[in-house]
Amino acid sequence: MFRKQILRQSRSISEALIAPSQVRRSPFSSAPFASPRPCLPASYSFRTGRRWQSTDADKKADKESEETKTPETKEDPAKQELEKAKKEIIDLKDKYLRSVADYRNLQERTKRETESAKQFALQRFATDLLDSIDNLDRALTAVPKEALANATTSNTSSSDANAAAASESTSEAAKHLTDLHAGLMMTEGILMSTLKKHGIERFDPLEGEGRKFDPNTDEATFFAKVEGKQDGEVFFTQSKGYKLNGRVLRAAKVGVVKNS
Repeated sequence: MFRKQILRQSRSISEALIAPSQVRRSPFSSAPFASPRPCLPASYSFRTGRRWQSTDADKKADKESEETKTPETKEDPAKQELEKAKKEIIDLKDKYLRSVADYRNLQERTKRETESAKQFALQRFATDLLDSIDNLDRALTAVPKEALANATTSNTSSSDANAAAASESTSEAAKHLTDLHAGLMMTEGILMSTLKKHGIERFDPLEGEGRKFDPNTDEATFFAKVEGKQDGEVFFTQSKGYKLNGRVLRAAKVGVVKNS
């Protein structure tokens, strides 16, 4: 009998260790008692309890965040239309600024082209006129300076002294020559001043002390050896050059020194 009671008590203790939450009655008394819990380390129970508690708090926080986010994630049609209108405004502003910039560039380009057309409107006419000016210049240079000097002296001597009929005829011819030369000089002066008013200017590489050959304004027609001059210098002008508003209308045709 005593053994049976000991066995029952041992069974109750083992069952209490397996299921600690269940409340059992003692075989010796009618009062219920809580069976002892299994002996576990305090740190283990504390950690597991904290872990369960933290997970519950995390779940609550996730639920709250989901609840707060749900109304924001729902796309409002009015907001969508507002964003679409903002994008359209940005695109229209960009197109407007581009069109304004293109229009200003077109204005500046048209202005430059108009000014250039005004400056060089006489280019074709002046180019055709240069041949006549060259012929007039050749006519003036065809009469040597010595013949003009002799004509003037003969005119003065015939007026002072009584010469023969032959001398009178020669003096008359010399007078006509000097008058023709003076008329041509006056014509050339008026023509060049008129051309200068419209931006056409004539230049001669041999004016002054001369200069070296410039490929931007000169055209070399031949080369020759000349003593006392360096290579590349201009020693002869075949035809003078012309400029229209600073731009070369026709290059000067010159002879260049080449001693080497």
